[in-house]
Amino acid sequence: MAEDTLKNPVVLVTGAAGLIGAPLLRDLAPHYDTVAFDVVEPDEKETPTDWIKCDLTEDESVASALAQLRDGHGGAVAGVIHLAAYYDFSGEPSPLYRELTVEGTRRLLRGLQDFDVEQFIFSSSLLVMKPAEPGNVLTESSPVQAEWEYPQSKLDTEALIEKEHGDVPALVLRIAGVYDEGCHSIPLAQQIKRIYEKEMESYFFPGNAELGQSFVHLDDVVDCLVRAVEHRGELGPYEVLLIGEPDVVSYGELQERIGESLHGTAWPTIRVPKPLAKAGAWVKEKLPDGEKTFIKPWMVDLADAHYPVDPARAKEKLGWEPRHSLRETLDTMLDRLKQNSQQWYEDNKLPVPTELKK
Repeated sequence: MAEDTLKNPVVLVTGAAGLIGAPLLRDLAPHYDTVAFDVVEPDEKETPTDWIKCDLTEDESVASALAQLRDGHGGAVAGVIHLAAYYDFSGEPSPLYRELTVEGTRRLLRGLQDFDVEQFIFSSSLLVMKPAEPGNVLTESSPVQAEWEYPQSKLDTEALIEKEHGDVPALVLRIAGVYDEGCHSIPLAQQIKRIYEKEMESYFFPGNAELGQSFVHLDDVVDCLVRAVEHRGELGPYEVLLIGEPDVVSYGELQERIGESLHGTAWPTIRVPKPLAKAGAWVKEKLPDGEKTFIKPWMVDLADAHYPVDPARAKEKLGWEPRHSLRETLDTMLDRLKQNSQQWYEDNKLPVPTELKK
């Protein structure tokens, strides 16, 4: 018994091979017995983590993974950090939104009912919120309104967790767009790419450029998740927190700063009506290389959706507040692109233009 009391508490991380998983495991490992569920092994080789292959879309895989968790680490779990989910920016329906994000969570949550779990953390998205009116900010009591498939799957999963978490305390974190010094944010990388390559769309903006949305640095997300585990005994049975930077860079300022940094001169931004922008996106999508375009007609309606955040409740509950800001990190992000363009494109999983290839 004495030996058991010296063991570190067990923390399970799903989707551990993703952007957040590796640094999260690194920060948790010194203090917790970390276990990773994913279909591929996490890249963090130096972190002493037990990887258990798990496909959340399959009943047998989830059952087997949980059996291995019990055999290797016992039936007591301090925290489950559920990062695994499906997303893309095509806007097209996919069965994986339900099979992985929603039903995968159901499989996991039901299997965990046989364990002694102190906390279940779900990484939701700020995009489940209804965009704020100009001059307002989003709080945990603001209304929700998913505008496309990805946030709808998160919202459906939140409802599932609230209904089925049972005796397992649950914490839902509605996280803003994640970035770091290398970018690693799909919409940000696409915007930077358009301006860097001087694509036609980079000069136009369909909406109110004075509005904007919150982002949050990867390191701050990891810090938030670690703090959530540390404060697990102090939270209620079901909590929702907004995680994002209160300092919002407007769409217009973001466009202008990117353009000026990359090209050395003021970047002209021309406001165009949304119907015209949607027509242009539709036409480009129908061209022979249309499948490669990022901007889809449905995105135009959301171009100026306003997502400013008040993270006061996260500070109250977790002692968390962001230590970084997109405003201060943007120059470093763009400098990395200028210093090694090919590497930046590759790191952000973008097709490298022929003239940049070495």
